[in-house]
Amino acid sequence: MPTIPVSAGFAIGLVFGVVGLLSGFCLLSSLRDWWTTNDGRKIRSFSVALAVALIGTQFIAGAGLVDIAKSLYLQPTFSAPVMFAGGLLFGFGMVLSNGCASRALVLLGKGNLRSLVVFAIIGITAQMTLKGLLAPARLAVMQWTQISPSAISAPALLASMGIDESVARIAVTAIAAGALLIFAFSDSQFRKSYGQIAAGLIVGLLVVAGWISTGWLGADEFNPIPVTSLTFVSPIADSVQYTMLSTGMTLSFGIALVAGVLTGSLATAVLTGRFKLEGYHSPNHMLRSVSGAALMGIGGAMAFGCSIGQGLTGLSTLAMPSFIAAAGIVVGAAVGIRGAVVIPALATR
Repeated sequence: MPTIPVSAGFAIGLVFGVVGLLSGFCLLSSLRDWWTTNDGRKIRSFSVALAVALIGTQFIAGAGLVDIAKSLYLQPTFSAPVMFAGGLLFGFGMVLSNGCASRALVLLGKGNLRSLVVFAIIGITAQMTLKGLLAPARLAVMQWTQISPSAISAPALLASMGIDESVARIAVTAIAAGALLIFAFSDSQFRKSYGQIAAGLIVGLLVVAGWISTGWLGADEFNPIPVTSLTFVSPIADSVQYTMLSTGMTLSFGIALVAGVLTGSLATAVLTGRFKLEGYHSPNHMLRSVSGAALMGIGGAMAFGCSIGQGLTGLSTLAMPSFIAAAGIVVGAAVGIRGAVVIPALATR
């Protein structure tokens, strides 16, 4: 068992659990607040996290510390329709469940029993899509629609035009991160929200820490492990399987990450007096939640990530598939949030 990545995964998850509970860091609540109440503080915090993750990831990649090309985000072939459709399902599902996969973990530590159901359903449906009943259909559509572009990332696309690879990496990173930071700090209300600023900085640094943990500190030619960072759908699926078959599995960065988030959230909730058991209000409430969790599990498996896995970690690699998946997630969330406004039954929590 690779000790360093597992220990690092738990520590990173621990910090994420604390920050997630104290700040409410979540893409869904960020978009909902921004679109429905014109409160952009959380979405600007998410922008800071993405900018920090982007700068840090591209720096360690350019310095040769971590080969992010080994990550699943920069694989040479991908299916744009499957990635986008998966993002759509995940985005709409997180509206139905009133939170994404990472938010469900944070709220579970706070005593939200609805999140326990969401956690289990995401894990089961993700495994079904990755390795179970739905896997043959997913693989068939992927093989039918997959492409192998000459450039798989934004810097590679720029480099294909004759620009030096290092210059292309720096240029794209500077433009993207600069735009994100300008968007974030152009709002005077956000500039006074020190907690949200800190949350964005910390989560962005956690993404970089994840890359370093799996791609540098834990690198072993004789016992290679996946080069990855913050992501939650596949790790939740692995965690559910590990609880049932631990003697036939080994701990991984992702499983330790999930355990860390739960521990950090639980400890913070208890110490701050926020721990409170909560359940469903009605059968319809449970049906919406379970349906959303199933869509997140299936969609997250199709898109190779969630609102954190693709929205932060994937985009930090500047991979083209991640832009497609992230766009799908945002569009799916927009459809879901708009539906919740128009259809009162969907808005009931």
